[in-house]
Amino acid sequence: MLSRKQPEHVLIVDDDDRIRQMLSRYFEDEGYGVSVAGDGQAMRSCLSRGGIDIVLLDIVLPDSDGFALARDLRKESDIPIIMLTGRNDVIDRIVGLELGADDYIAKPFHLRELLARVKVALRRRSPVASRQIEGRNHEVFCFEGWRLDTARRELLSPAREEIRLTTGEFEMLCVFVKHAGRVMGRELLMDLTRGRNLEAFDRTIDAQVARLRRKIEDDPAHPSLIKSVRGVGYVFSARPERQ
Repeated sequence: MLSRKQPEHVLIVDDDDRIRQMLSRYFEDEGYGVSVAGDGQAMRSCLSRGGIDIVLLDIVLPDSDGFALARDLRKESDIPIIMLTGRNDVIDRIVGLELGADDYIAKPFHLRELLARVKVALRRRSPVASRQIEGRNHEVFCFEGWRLDTARRELLSPAREEIRLTTGEFEMLCVFVKHAGRVMGRELLMDLTRGRNLEAFDRTIDAQVARLRRKIEDDPAHPSLIKSVRGVGYVFSARPERQ
């Protein structure tokens, strides 16, 4: 007898009871498992029990700063994070993305749009979907002692330590590696990573690159792998070899 796949589980973190109830009903009707939390302490309690696949995280909470919660969660896990906020502020978006959030949506939002963003974030994290996106071949790239396995979504340092990347960071690195030596404009990077449908904009690309540099560059302030091209974008200067 075939076992039924468990529904993907959404954790909704918002101090507004009406929003929690609205989102909870909506995602349950769409077939998702749902947990809710009204503050940072309740969020940590839900996460400690495991089984959470994605977090919808409000920026303003009564006992915590949503940005700090996102930063702490990203240190421990690669669970997708979508930030929710009542302010449509570019700076807020950049800060959230720099801290490791996968996406950002301002209130009020359309429920179907939020659902679409959740599906994209979960699909990117799925190993099966990743293999389909990468193609049938199991691709492994080596550069400057680093080893990138696209099917396993694994990055090993020259010291053979696994480096944890967020979904956005991993996809950005894959794009750079597969287009090594080519100057990549921000618009092209947006199209190949986040996509126009997610309202990507130039400075989110810069934030993503800055985070990636901090993880793979010996000196992020003077990068040798991902170099800036003034007025254009970036170029991956290493010469990856397929294995």
